[in-house]
Amino acid sequence: MTGTRAPAVGPAAAARRAAGARRGAGRPSPLLGAAGIAALLAVWEAAPRAGWVPARFLPPASEVLATLGRRLALPEFWRAVADTVAAWGLGLAIAFAAATALGFAVGSVPVLRAFTASTVEFLRPIPSVALIPLAILIYGTDIRSTLLLVVYAAFWQIYIQVLYGVADVDPVAEQTARSYGLGRWARTRHVTWPSALPYLLTGVRLGAAVALILTITGQLTIGTPGLGREIDVARSSGAVELVYALIVATGALGVAVNTAVRALERRLLRWHTSVRGETPL
Repeated sequence: MTGTRAPAVGPAAAARRAAGARRGAGRPSPLLGAAGIAALLAVWEAAPRAGWVPARFLPPASEVLATLGRRLALPEFWRAVADTVAAWGLGLAIAFAAATALGFAVGSVPVLRAFTASTVEFLRPIPSVALIPLAILIYGTDIRSTLLLVVYAAFWQIYIQVLYGVADVDPVAEQTARSYGLGRWARTRHVTWPSALPYLLTGVRLGAAVALILTITGQLTIGTPGLGREIDVARSSGAVELVYALIVATGALGVAVNTAVRALERRLLRWHTSVRGETPL
């Protein structure tokens, strides 16, 4: 009795199939994400209506989303979003420039890195919110107060990653570059920079999230223009649905920021093995 035999699979085909399976396993399903959001909204809707939570403290999701929809039609809301994005972007840009320049300068000199290690370990754990009184004392309610918090928080996220990236340079590649007569700047461009770039972009991704958190926090506590101040105004006026609607808006903004940074990371690191495994062949 004869049967149908499966066609032989060569090593190359097997490797492609395995790579495809890894990509499929590592990529989150949009349907699962949508189902999770739907389940959260269902629980949120049912909790106050069933009396599990007082509706005056947690309004139903339908009322919150309706309030958010009405808010989206107002120019004041988009001005607040623009103020938040501007403060976030400016603070992150300053932190990126300072952390990248200082990280490469310090990381490239082992003696200097060892000399500053204790200072970094002392300053890095200080929470940015502890600087709020100092920021108000120096800048008042100006946007510079919020920028001080944002820059301080995002700087350490990027700086530490840059130090790790510079330290991770392959010594063989470094010695090879030296043997070919490449100067310091050429070695930095062709050896150190490609090695440190994945670390740098990881720091930017972490710093972007922290910067947004501190932007909202600064606006909420200091009173600089933006979504944070809108939340505080809604809270003080007793508009509970609006408070939740603005919180949902800040969450959506956070998702948009993370998606944009991840897209930038994939684009800049399309040559890297970690990203090539995520993109289709």
